[in-house]
Amino acid sequence: MSIGNVLNFYYAVLFSKRKLFGPQEFRLWSHIFLVLCVVALSLDPLFCYILVLNDDHNCLGLDRKLGTVAIVLRCIIDFFYILHIICQFRSRFACLSSKVPEIRAEIRAIPWRCFLFYSLVDILVILPLPQVLIFSVVPKLNDSRFFDAAESLNFIVVFQYVLRVIRICSLLKKVARTSRILAETAWANLFLYLLASHVVGAFWYLFSIERKATCWREACKRHDITYCSLYCDDNFGPGTFLDDPCSTDSTVFHFGIFTDALGFGIVDSADLVQKISYCFWWGLQNLSSLGQGLQTSTYVWEIYFAAFVSISGLVLLASLIGNMQTYLQLKTARLAEMRVKEQERDYCMAFYTLPHDLKKRIKKDQWREDIALTMDKFFLSLPKDLRRDTKRYICLGALRRVPLFDTLDEQLLEAMCDILKPVIYTKESHIIREGDSVDGMFFIMRGMVFSRERHGFFSVCLKAGDFCGEEIIATLDPSSSSHLPISTRTVQAITLVEAFVLKADDFRSLVSQQSQGRPLKHNFRFYTQHWRIWAACYIQEAWRHYRRKKLEESLRKEEILLQEAVDKAGGSSSSSSQSLGSAIYALRFAANALGAIRHNARPRLFHKPSEPDISIE
Repeated sequence: MSIGNVLNFYYAVLFSKRKLFGPQEFRLWSHIFLVLCVVALSLDPLFCYILVLNDDHNCLGLDRKLGTVAIVLRCIIDFFYILHIICQFRSRFACLSSKVPEIRAEIRAIPWRCFLFYSLVDILVILPLPQVLIFSVVPKLNDSRFFDAAESLNFIVVFQYVLRVIRICSLLKKVARTSRILAETAWANLFLYLLASHVVGAFWYLFSIERKATCWREACKRHDITYCSLYCDDNFGPGTFLDDPCSTDSTVFHFGIFTDALGFGIVDSADLVQKISYCFWWGLQNLSSLGQGLQTSTYVWEIYFAAFVSISGLVLLASLIGNMQTYLQLKTARLAEMRVKEQERDYCMAFYTLPHDLKKRIKKDQWREDIALTMDKFFLSLPKDLRRDTKRYICLGALRRVPLFDTLDEQLLEAMCDILKPVIYTKESHIIREGDSVDGMFFIMRGMVFSRERHGFFSVCLKAGDFCGEEIIATLDPSSSSHLPISTRTVQAITLVEAFVLKADDFRSLVSQQSQGRPLKHNFRFYTQHWRIWAACYIQEAWRHYRRKKLEESLRKEEILLQEAVDKAGGSSSSSSQSLGSAIYALRFAANALGAIRHNARPRLFHKPSEPDISIE
């Protein structure tokens, strides 16, 4: 997913005239926002590394290069957050009036109270409080104001990070409800483990600097220094008298779990990669060991931080083990189910001592039913979003190849993919029989099908990409007396056929929610086999009618000419009696031929297919 695709999507949501979006777009929206939250969770800890210590002058400084990078990245993330908030409110009001039930269900699944709460969380998250605090307050850190600013910085960073965690937990819960990818793989949990290590290490670094500054302040009080600025750019900074009481070997001030950060020079290192790597390793090590190696001082907030590290490691480890158990249980259950089904089938056939050819037919038919049932169970077992994407990938191309649906709305086609069901037919099995009711439209994905009528005129061979059973569109006619149309042809599988069926009831329920009646009716008349063959017959009959008219006119002219010749011959001498007889004979032949043409001029046009009155709004 590139940044360009994300921008195009938000542009479509904000500025497109089409205000309603399908379930697939809502899922894309959720995935984009989930990625934004994960990226924000990974970037926010960088603000903890902006403060650095200068042990040579015993003062605090700023890593302005890292600060600039962190602010730019934070502004980019906040920009997408603002777009998300605007799109969220815009689509919330627009989609409540949608006619697609899935869209309404997606929106109404989130109550107004939860919607407003998460919107407030998003607004609080994008407030640029850490940037303002670090670059506006830190340069004035001296005496008691340092601790006010330090406590404010800690509170703001932790508070905004907790809000981000709450937001991403709600998104992960939604994704886990519609997708089992997070539940059936260890990669997602491993990423969360690594991300938690990165976050814990960053806060450990920030709290180490705070403890060092606390030691400096207490040393200033012991030496009765009224102005003790801790900022390196201030000319009135503290002196070298702070070296001994604030060293890691001092017995005056205990640094507890922050001793390593101060003793190994992590907090005063200019190497950003070194700082982040060591802090990440510290977090990973203590999360994995559940904080067993942490030796805290008596400082209360240090004890709480160590307890948080221990509990977080326990929760992450339990989540990883639980998801692995779920994956193994599902895999074992599938294997056991397949083994039991195969044993039951073999036992039944052996018990009844069936002949070999009958066993073969049963296995063949049972295989077809098992495959169809397995495919159906396969789609039903998939998470909601994955099932939609899979069906769209398989079926949307087939639906678009059907000229009958080329003018339908994209949302309607996507919703149609969701209600398609997989079916399989073995060789020489009947899909539709003449005289039976047609309860579905079949889209052939693989194999060949032969469609014929009883007299053999309507005969056509269908292959992958073709369809049959288009008579179900007649169910859209509100004046139709029959619930399901009657088939006038037999459709039989020539080879093994894999197809998807669109049930008539589902089709009527879906199309009734859209204003697609007029284009659907036009396409039905233009592209279905019955109408196209009837149109061809109509053209042929019109041509025959034209030929008959021309022949009648020609014979009529000859009859008139012969009649005139007879009249002239009647007034002449007897020498023309022979020619008169020939003329009379020709006149009778022309009259008989004309009568035969008129007698045989019966309409040969086949019965015109019924035209549904699609007036659904």
